[in-house]
Amino acid sequence: MESVQASVARTYNIGVEVTMDVIGGKWKPIILCNLRHQVMRTSELRRAIPNISQKMLTQQLRELEQANIVNRKSYNQIPPKVEYSLSDYGESLGEILDLLCSWGEQHAEHLISNGEAITLNCDNQDNA
Repeated sequence: MESVQASVARTYNIGVEVTMDVIGGKWKPIILCNLRHQVMRTSELRRAIPNISQKMLTQQLRELEQANIVNRKSYNQIPPKVEYSLSDYGESLGEILDLLCSWGEQHAEHLISNGEAITLNCDNQDNA
């Protein structure tokens, strides 16, 4: 007899819960913002996000790929080449990602004006 695995019904109480279930956490929004304007290889993402481990980056990319937010393109060559980009569906997050980046920049300015020692290393490419 064939075993059929039933999916567990999930209940959400507000739309943002669904959003956060897909793109929430420490690393996913950062990965998505980096992919917002360009296709990137794993090594490029690691350089752009220096505090993420290779294991975590791989895990987060796989989850985003399973959610159809990120495309993974593998080239059949030596050494192996893999590129990541936002899928067409992932592109629908563009406005949200832009707003998150803009708000973060404004908040950093707010913290700096309140005397906090912060450095924000960005070139405002997310607002382009």
